[in-house]
Amino acid sequence: MNDIRRTILWVIFGFSMILLWDQWQIFNGHQATFFPTPKTPSQVEAAKTTAASQVPNAVSTNAQPGVLPVEEKAAAVQTPKFEITTDVLKISVDAQGATIARVEFLKHADHNHPGKNIVLLDESNERVYTAQTGLISGAGNVALPTHKTPMNLRPGPVSLVEGQDKLSVSFESEAVNGVKLVKTYAFKRGEYDIAVTHQIVNQSGQDITPQLYFQLVRDGNKPQGESSFYSTFTGPAVYTQAKKYEKIKFEDIKKNKVDVEKQSNNGYIAMVQHYFVSAWVLPDGLNRNISLDAVDIGATTPDCCYRATLIAPLDTLKTGESKSVSAIFYAGPQEEKKLEALYPGLELVKDYGWLTILAKPLYWLLDQLYKLINNWGWSIVALVVLLKAAFFWLNAHAYRSMAKMKAINPRITEMRERLKDNPQQMQMEMMKIYREEKVNPMGGCLPIALQIPVFIALYWVLLSTVEMRNAPWIGWIQDLSAPDPFYILPVLMTATSMLQTWLNPTPPDPMQAKLMWIMPLAFSVMFFFFPAGLVLYWLTNNILSISQQWVINKKLGVNK
Repeated sequence: MNDIRRTILWVIFGFSMILLWDQWQIFNGHQATFFPTPKTPSQVEAAKTTAASQVPNAVSTNAQPGVLPVEEKAAAVQTPKFEITTDVLKISVDAQGATIARVEFLKHADHNHPGKNIVLLDESNERVYTAQTGLISGAGNVALPTHKTPMNLRPGPVSLVEGQDKLSVSFESEAVNGVKLVKTYAFKRGEYDIAVTHQIVNQSGQDITPQLYFQLVRDGNKPQGESSFYSTFTGPAVYTQAKKYEKIKFEDIKKNKVDVEKQSNNGYIAMVQHYFVSAWVLPDGLNRNISLDAVDIGATTPDCCYRATLIAPLDTLKTGESKSVSAIFYAGPQEEKKLEALYPGLELVKDYGWLTILAKPLYWLLDQLYKLINNWGWSIVALVVLLKAAFFWLNAHAYRSMAKMKAINPRITEMRERLKDNPQQMQMEMMKIYREEKVNPMGGCLPIALQIPVFIALYWVLLSTVEMRNAPWIGWIQDLSAPDPFYILPVLMTATSMLQTWLNPTPPDPMQAKLMWIMPLAFSVMFFFFPAGLVLYWLTNNILSISQQWVINKKLGVNK
């Protein structure tokens, strides 16, 4: 009877895990894994029509005083774009407001579109993702230059040429009520951070109290080509010293369930996705108001748009005076060390979740190994070897306990068959055997359970480390962030998982024994779609575990 109950519980557990995985996929914005119901063209068209019907009235070029302007994209006039190029960036700046409308990374290829580069920011029919700045009035009925005000490119180079390490490009707005805004973007060779200076010139004949705003506007769609077999965060994030790093889901913004620091004099706002991030970083000491909201700009994307904004109130500017405010705009890969050097806390956009305390040292160690080996694949192998060495005695205790369990399995199987009609006596006899053989049934589980957080942390390190993109290992593995093109590593991973199952003690119950073989097979399916770096990590761990377990089993005489 106990065996039947355990079998039923195992079946329920297995189906529960499948259903939980399916719901997790839906919760994270993916289609259901097992029973997907894609939208029909008519449904998509209906969603677009609904979004278009809710577009607010268009905001004029000179927006209302004190109110952040929202652009009605459908009615917007096409304005010229100015292309700025460095060795790592190709940026398109819209003449309307000198808005950063497109950012392409010249050193990061797009896996989903061979021959093309990753485009982070973009303003097109398919996507909305821009970085905007401008002025609003803090007092008085005065309209000022916003991100909708036409701006002219000042004469000068717009490309970083060979031998040149810095590039500065400036845009000057038309006068709005006698106030001009000059934006200067300063680029550095090899860097993704852009120093942005706003110079406010008051020629209005009266004092003004301006507020300078910085915002990121993005649609709520996941990055194209994101895997359905693992989930990463896409959405805005806010950092202040008071509340530290906070991620905000698009759904919470839409439902007005956002609880972030509203005012601060430090920190940043960001838009985060797998491997890449954009962020506005203002200097510490400059007061700013922080807000996140959903805005409808009439875009053709069904879920548009969400806005993260910083508004910095400035001192009164007398007539004839000018004032400059500096900030940093970052659009690039989540390279942990560079982000931390740029602003302490910015590296947290590379999110390890609740295991950050373990993940950060693991990344540091992985990075040190890479400096020695100069190959990310072999660095992964070396890191797993070091971890297995650190846990050698703990694993030895676990494997020794499992070997003893495997050795007494025939005796337990015979006893269970003999006493199958007397469960109470069966339990007593089983405990007697454990005492005689000095075997602890949990002895093989606890040491391994203690290591699980470390290996989960390493999983997140490998999944989120952008340096794995386009990083080769050996032969056919030319990109550790992409799945193995020939499925060699997943097949080996499956084989080693099955071998581990054979080395482990076989449950006396036949149904449980079958499930022990089925579970690693079912689990291994996901590895065919995982990045090669992750599979390499699990495969290396399996091989080392098998080696140690095999030696211990042989010493105890339990190998077949």
